[in-house]
Amino acid sequence: MVRDGFYLCLAHWKWFVLSLLVCLSSATYYLLRTPKTYVASASILIKPDSNKGNTPDELLARRMNVESGLDAQMTNEMLSLKSVTITRAVAERLNLDVEYTHKGMFHPKVIYGSELPVKTEFLNISEEQTASLSLTLMADGRVLLENFVRDGQNLGGSVLSQVGKRCATPIGLLKLTPTNAYRKGMTDEYDIKRSSISTTAAIVRSRFDVQLSDKASTIIDIRYSDVNTARAKDAIDMLISVYNENWVKDRNQISVSTNEFIKERLSVIQRELGNVDQNIAGYKSANLLPDVEQSGSMAMAQANDAEIKARELSTQTYMTRHVREYLTDGRHENQVLPSNSGINNPSIQAQINDYNSKLLERNRLLATSSAQNPAVMDLETQLGSIRRGIIQSLDNELDMLKTQQRATEASHSEATSRISANPRQASYLLSVERQQKVKESLYIFLLQKREENELSQAFTAYNTQIIETPHVTGTPATPVSKKILGIALLLGLGIPAALIFAREGFNTTVRGRKDLEDMSVPLVGELPFKGKKRPVWQRWRKQTIVAQPNMVVADQQRDIINEAFRTVRTKLEFSMGFDNGCKVIMVTSMNPGSGKTFITANLSTAYALKGKRVLVMDLDLRKASLSQYVGNPQIGLSNYLSGQINDWHKIIIPLGQVDCLPSGVIPPNPAELLSTSRFRDLIETVRQEYDLIFIDCPPVEIVADAEIINPVADLTLFVVRAGLMERSFLNDIERWYLDKKFHNLTLLLNGTTDALGRYGYHKYGYGYGGYGYGGYGYGK
Repeated sequence: MVRDGFYLCLAHWKWFVLSLLVCLSSATYYLLRTPKTYVASASILIKPDSNKGNTPDELLARRMNVESGLDAQMTNEMLSLKSVTITRAVAERLNLDVEYTHKGMFHPKVIYGSELPVKTEFLNISEEQTASLSLTLMADGRVLLENFVRDGQNLGGSVLSQVGKRCATPIGLLKLTPTNAYRKGMTDEYDIKRSSISTTAAIVRSRFDVQLSDKASTIIDIRYSDVNTARAKDAIDMLISVYNENWVKDRNQISVSTNEFIKERLSVIQRELGNVDQNIAGYKSANLLPDVEQSGSMAMAQANDAEIKARELSTQTYMTRHVREYLTDGRHENQVLPSNSGINNPSIQAQINDYNSKLLERNRLLATSSAQNPAVMDLETQLGSIRRGIIQSLDNELDMLKTQQRATEASHSEATSRISANPRQASYLLSVERQQKVKESLYIFLLQKREENELSQAFTAYNTQIIETPHVTGTPATPVSKKILGIALLLGLGIPAALIFAREGFNTTVRGRKDLEDMSVPLVGELPFKGKKRPVWQRWRKQTIVAQPNMVVADQQRDIINEAFRTVRTKLEFSMGFDNGCKVIMVTSMNPGSGKTFITANLSTAYALKGKRVLVMDLDLRKASLSQYVGNPQIGLSNYLSGQINDWHKIIIPLGQVDCLPSGVIPPNPAELLSTSRFRDLIETVRQEYDLIFIDCPPVEIVADAEIINPVADLTLFVVRAGLMERSFLNDIERWYLDKKFHNLTLLLNGTTDALGRYGYHKYGYGYGGYGYGGYGYGK
């Protein structure tokens, strides 16, 4: 199958040459017309976020995340690099919305950067509007602006201006700024196109390709595709720059927000801390607690002092009351009062001492005198007065002692109360002081963080490190010449091959010898095509163009077709035994256009060249195809068979070295004429005069004439036209052969082309085709 397919394609080599020529030419034209796109690439290292926690759990989680290739930070950074915001900023800063092109040999060339002589600024056009124009630099420094288009509307007109000046145009105010590439006197033409910034940003974003270099690394590869290498490198540089700026801005924004948060918290905590301080101070002030521990000690001392003083006061009261009772008791009227009574009142003690002194003096006087002694009486009067004064002083002392006792008891009760309240006060103050310490530590922590945040904001570094600077290889990324040419080569080979095999797949006709190999019917040979082939648009149809009579067999000719007829002649002689009485050969086919008339004329000539006396009879009385070889005479077999002529010799016309009996006028009843005894007698007569008789018969599928002629024939040469007869008819031919419907049925394959031959049907080595293409007539 592979070999057959190869030879089938080889037979149509012209198709392949034409297809390759068209495809490769188209590919070359495409390569020349398509601007070459280059890819600039760079690599950056994303530094880890220092704000991430460093606890063991967080470190382990990050390690597992990196090892699994699912690091969210890297994914976020890659998405951020290709975000609309950043790519729009790249387009705006590089002015990518304005593109300058210069007419090239095959396609417009983009002019950018240092190559651009004049920069055009659109001053009063919004960023979402589009515009275009043509700019021509003139030798005198002037600039011609024309072909104005704004928002798709052609405004026309032209404007002359100067480089470095502003000019009003139909599309708005323009500013023409010369660059370092501008030289006075230079002349050139440029097309300027301004796109909307949103469209430009989308295009820029689509040209970026951001990929992780390795799943286990934090290196990001950035690629940018562009027809201009300088613009591609600038785009990557600007992307990294904008990304770093945004990162610093975001980080500083975080710092600002952090500062605001810290400031707010400091204010709240300061207020809360002041409230706690005031609470402690107020509580201590209200409870007289400068120090809880010292206050407890003071309360204990106060209680002890109160107890001691209470005892002393109780003793003083007792002694004072005892002295009064002693003084008021009549039994002790003239007795000395105790001088050491325990009364701590110096005034009373002085009164007692004075009383005792006067009493002793009275008693001494009374011992030496009588009671009526004026001195004694005077002393008694004084003693009575002193006694009353002492009693009064004692009563006052008792009142004072009672007051002091009540005060002492109150002091003792107060001290006791303070002692019992001290643990509760200590617990309350401890809880409040604990809050104070927490808020104080938080306040100090926030102050420290505020300073750290200020330092971080002042010294913020980029989180990227450039590993590879933007660079462009010399080989364009698109179009890939080898790939395009390879595809063109494959198409150049594949298209004709597909057409050939598709045609073969849909071809239901006999293709060549291989289709006949499984039949029982003998095959005497095949005849190749030699001559003008059908047009390509005709080869897909069974109908063929009408051909003219053609004699190809001649003496001393050694071309392929002559050799083919000689081969058929030899095979017929050896296989059919003409020397044993096989003289009448009936040539027929399944359908018109098979080339049986051409074969009859040329095969008979091949026998005549061998010295045989050969007669050809045109018994296709309905078409008279063979008669065309001798000029279509109006008198022929139809006249003889109908009895109009009695001597058939008179209607013989020489056809080269062969005698020909033409059909004559086409009769209305061919089948009846062939069924007469006059026809059978004619065959018997010509058998006696000729070595071979070839009868050109109508196709068997059209009329029954061939079946009528068959009884007088010794051999039926059935012409199978390759590419015309349906393969389904082969079953009918096989059945006719087995049923012996036709005498010595033999097949002759006609019209094999080189494709059919290489398919396995012959080995002549170059293309041929069947003769007699056309309708039912010549070459049938």
